Amino acid sequence: MRGVETRIQEIRHKIFTEVARMAYHTEWPVKERMEALPYKIIPGEKGNFRNDVFLERAIVGERLRLAMGLPYRSAAEHSPISDGIEAADKDETYYTPPLINVIKFACNACPEKKVHVTDGCQGCLAHPCMEVCPKDAISLDRTTGKSIIDQEKCIKCGRCASVCSYNAIIVQERPCAKACGMDAISSDENGKANIDYDKCVSCGQCLVNCPFGAIADKSQIFQTIRAIQSGEKVYAAVAPAFVGQFGPKVTPGKLRAAMKALGFADVFEVAIGADLCAKQEAEDFLKEVPDELPFMATSCCPAWSVMAKKLFPEHAKCISMALTPMTLTARLIKQHNPDARVVFIGPCAAKKLEAMRRSVRSEVDFVLTFEEMTGIFSAKHVDLENIEEDPAGVSDASTDGRNFAVAGGVAQAVVNV
Repeated sequence: MRGVETRIQEIRHKIFTEVARMAYHTEWPVKERMEALPYKIIPGEKGNFRNDVFLERAIVGERLRLAMGLPYRSAAEHSPISDGIEAADKDETYYTPPLINVIKFACNACPEKKVHVTDGCQGCLAHPCMEVCPKDAISLDRTTGKSIIDQEKCIKCGRCASVCSYNAIIVQERPCAKACGMDAISSDENGKANIDYDKCVSCGQCLVNCPFGAIADKSQIFQTIRAIQSGEKVYAAVAPAFVGQFGPKVTPGKLRAAMKALGFADVFEVAIGADLCAKQEAEDFLKEVPDELPFMATSCCPAWSVMAKKLFPEHAKCISMALTPMTLTARLIKQHNPDARVVFIGPCAAKKLEAMRRSVRSEVDFVLTFEEMTGIFSAKHVDLENIEEDPAGVSDASTDGRNFAVAGGVAQAVVNV
């Protein structure tokens, strides 16, 4: 599903756009607008994506709350969508855990893992599926000649699926759990997806892989725009991965012009911070490896570093102590502009996790994803492809710094330094 434009992306885009519009129109009463938005986004008497229009609106309501940075509520809680909006209407609001949330009544309660025989089974004479099963969980239906799997015996090893000449046996896994590299997703008492936050690293892989759009993260769209509207100097720090995120026709110069049109004081590439990070990691590597450490791992991705420390605590000291490109860039901006507010704009939710840290809060005020930025551009009717290009581009950074967004780019940058 990743990389494919679906109805889930459509509904997310509508929500981000409406939250941005609500932030720009300061004359609108936020509470009343929040209550009305589910009916605007899901109009009419029939559901667009599900059979129940009321269920759709309830899900949209929780998505709106999360997009405003408010906590998710269960279906048992009877209160207005705008409940607690006073907290979100303060632009100093930081992300509060949990960042990634399962909207339970949107979850399909998919089975965790199941192996089953499809109609494609031809009832062949060889029946290799029976021969390879280590638990004798597969038998033959004498009436149809087709294979049957005893789910009580099946250990979901998938050997039968791998030997079937007709690809008639499939292994179905819950998409969100399959995408989670931390084994943080299980089922609650109702079969709904449940996130173990002690394991979760907020990488967002479950979010982008759930086919029901039942997983969502919190956003600071509203708070960022209100900070700009209040007259504060808000600077955008854009991750190296911005290239290609907004379409092939959107150049760095056009992106800079578009960001300035939104009211940002200036735009900086986080590749500048990546250059500083690569320099520091190279110096530490030469000093510490192999005399003090057997190897050194980069610190630049919070999801990666948290994962490494949780799964391999014995090697935690091998993770670089260098500040991340996001933090270094934000610190650089604030050194030159002491009254600045900094918004990091990047591709993933993990940076929101990093910005929660008390050691980073003084440097990074807001974190937005490229997807959320698309909603803001839409709300202000900014035509990224046709806007007049700013000749200054985004900022000066080395090729190595920009290549942090490329597979192997961080290691190569350190080697080059």
